[in-house]
Amino acid sequence: MIISLTTPAGWLKLLIVTCWITLFILLLRRDVFIATIDPKELETIKQAESEEYQSIFFKNAKIGYVVNRYLPGPDDDRLLTQDARMNLNIAGVVQTIELKLKATLSVTNSLKNFDFSFHSPFYRMHAVGTVTGNRVDYRLTTGTNTIRDSLTFSTPPLLATSRRAYLLAESIKEGEKRRIPWFDPVSLTGKESVLEYKGKESVLINGRMQKLHLFIESFSGARVSTWLNDSGVVVKEESPAGFVFLKEPKFKALEAVGESGEILEAVAVKTRGELTGLDGSTMRYRLELPDEVSFELDGGRQTFVDGILTVAREELPSEPPTPAAPTCPDGAAQLAASPYIQADSREIKELAGQITAATEEPLTKVKKLATWVYENIEKRPVLGLPDALTTLAARQGDCNEHAALFAALARAAAIPTRVAAGVTRQREAFYYHAWNEVCLGDRWISIDTTTNQFPADLTHLRFIVGEMQEQVRIGALLGTLTIEPLGSATAN
Repeated sequence: MIISLTTPAGWLKLLIVTCWITLFILLLRRDVFIATIDPKELETIKQAESEEYQSIFFKNAKIGYVVNRYLPGPDDDRLLTQDARMNLNIAGVVQTIELKLKATLSVTNSLKNFDFSFHSPFYRMHAVGTVTGNRVDYRLTTGTNTIRDSLTFSTPPLLATSRRAYLLAESIKEGEKRRIPWFDPVSLTGKESVLEYKGKESVLINGRMQKLHLFIESFSGARVSTWLNDSGVVVKEESPAGFVFLKEPKFKALEAVGESGEILEAVAVKTRGELTGLDGSTMRYRLELPDEVSFELDGGRQTFVDGILTVAREELPSEPPTPAAPTCPDGAAQLAASPYIQADSREIKELAGQITAATEEPLTKVKKLATWVYENIEKRPVLGLPDALTTLAARQGDCNEHAALFAALARAAAIPTRVAAGVTRQREAFYYHAWNEVCLGDRWISIDTTTNQFPADLTHLRFIVGEMQEQVRIGALLGTLTIEPLGSATAN
């Protein structure tokens, strides 16, 4: 499929697709996890200096590589560096993504500190962090903005490596599961996942049959298959939506790297039937969802009963609500600034004040702010972590950047605003998308500043409410969600 980039419709489709690709990339390095094991039960792991190489494949095409280097550190620590590079074909345009990580791991494999950088054509980030007990404190720099934040875990967090000999040393039995806390430096998020040991199986790798230990990892509903050799080294991994990592010799891993095939098909949601009835007051969809994760499908304009999602067309207030305290559920909480939605920053407050200076009416404020974001942010695909200040400085972005900036401006103007994420229809397919919901009076109303829709149309299906920490859950939908449009409820 080819998307024309010379028309507004072409750019819009590219942006909507890229929104999901952004999340796709942030999930990509979630292919390796470390199990939570009581440090007292762990054998001391002492590794000599070494290097390990992986090739990255997408739909059988080699698109990149990963280099893992291990060095001995003081006090039995290990020093890990990871360098990854891949070429992604996004709507016919090849984008090169580079990731670099330096980290110190303790003898029990827990993370002690890290230094991570991510480069894509229109976005650069650099994050450094340290671990104190169960807390990760980090500083993220995007070139124009610095964000400081922390995450707290139930136990000391662990980091991805290509070595998991400790799992085999624990004599894990087939069918056993482990709950695993992990920190991901790519998305700067942390959650728990579940790892299940499936026993040994024969796997054909590079023309040779190998007997390997299979582990299935579930995180936020997404599933990753990992095969280890008897030494505990990762030999093969399969990530969501078709990425495969293979351990290979240096010369083979670093040989000429091509580009991925067009990834639109990989990130499109499976759809059954025709989409009709969008001019009605409601639209119904039958959803097939993964069982392991919950979503915010019920609430606001959406109702979800027995697998059927009904989306109701919203009406804006006939008269502007008075500027009274918001009464929407969770409304007061959605006025606060966050590390990525910097509603309390001087730049955001001044701009919000300038845009809404002539009115005190919330509805008019929302319309003015939405128009400003739509008209002043260049519609450009950006693979990176969205935050309001960086978007304001760059004046470019896709749906994630639009949603973050609008949320910050609206909150600064005393409008409770939250970020919604889910899927929307663009021409013949559904793709991941992010938009906002604003509280007017006692109702949450959808608004999409990327597509200039207020309210958003009936193809905006919300699955998540929240920022990146919550949005990573939507990765569970990759390759698992099926949508069957059922038409307008009023037409049946």
